[in-house]
Amino acid sequence: MKKNIYELIALRKSVRSYKPDPVPDELIRKLLEMARLAPSASNRQEWRFIAVTDEENRRLLADAACRQRFVAEAPVILVCCAESDGHVMTCGQPSYPIDVAIAIDHITLCAVEEGLGTCWIGAFYEDEVKRILNIPKHIRIVELLTLGYPKNPGRKIKDRLPFSEIVKFEKWK
Repeated sequence: MKKNIYELIALRKSVRSYKPDPVPDELIRKLLEMARLAPSASNRQEWRFIAVTDEENRRLLADAACRQRFVAEAPVILVCCAESDGHVMTCGQPSYPIDVAIAIDHITLCAVEEGLGTCWIGAFYEDEVKRILNIPKHIRIVELLTLGYPKNPGRKIKDRLPFSEIVKFEKWK
């Protein structure tokens, strides 16, 4: 049954335990197509992705990801990169990490719709991941994203700060 975007956001959670079932290539391509459609600063589309399904490469990436074993357990690891021209937005922020994050979020929400789980991985050694996957020096790796069928798909209530603590209206005070 199709869910609306509000339900997908509420159901999305970080998954750290996966079934060994492979994710069909067609489904991986579908999710990456949704990432390709994400907005980006000045339509730069700096994101680049490597879909890693080979067991040995996943094991090596888990070692490069601060030895987090569950990373290798996921049947797919998406290496989410940027080929950046160094653009900095008027607000002072470089555009590429934000743009890649938006594209990743498209993947995470579509994954929920498809019965898949994901987990953002920021604890990794970029140089090591580049070496393992032959990624050129000028490419930046923004995140790794595990992808697969969760062992425990049940809904876990997210621990979040109260609305009143994070939202202001009109001015800070």
